[in-house]
This record gives sequence, structure tokens and C-alpha cells, in this order.
Amino acid sequence: MAGEIVIAQTTVDDEERAKALARGAVEARLAACSHIDPPLTATYWWQGAVETATEWRISYKTTTERLPRLQAWVHEEHTYDVPEWITLPVTGGSDAYLAWVVAESTPRPAG
Repeated sequence: MAGEIVIAQTTVDDEERAKALARGAVEARLAACSHIDPPLTATYWWQGAVETATEWRISYKTTTERLPRLQAWVHEEHTYDVPEWITLPVTGGSDAYLAWVVAESTPRPAG
């Protein structure tokens, strides 16, 4: 089951935006859960200059099946021109937790 689970990450420059992206993905069952890391200092190249910004990282726990929809949703909702989007495979974990991620990332039947 571990091969079915991934952690996807993005960053945003506003805490309220991070909370909205974290909650929206879970409400849409695109992810079983999400975590928001405290403010980070990001240093990066952008349009030919080195920039520094404060960002919040959102980590989503989801399945490989739901990942394309989650990515499309995050990119649609994101405010950056080029949002960070990194996925990390989950290679192990407790069977109960991994089963929970699969169950809670699965859309519920209508009705």
C-alpha cells in the first residue's frame, strides 16, 4: 500500500492562503490531510534576481490516483506564476495510517 501514497508539497506567501489551500484540498477529498509548516525563509532566483520571501509550506498526503487532480486544483487555486510542486513517494508507514490516507482520499459516492 505504501506505493500508492505520496506527499505533495507547495508553498505560498500568505498564511490565510495556506490555510485555504490546505482545507480546500481535504474538503474536496483530493488529500486525506494536509500540514502547514510555520513560516520559512525562501531564497531563490526569480526573473534574473535573487529574491527572499517568507512562505508557508503545505504538505498533502494523498494517493497516486488522486495526485493529478490535486495538482490541477492547486495550480488553479495558486497565486504564483510558477508554484512549487514537488511529490515524494511514501515507501513505508503504519498499515493503519496508509489505509486511512487511501480511504479519506477516495471520493464518496453521490447520494
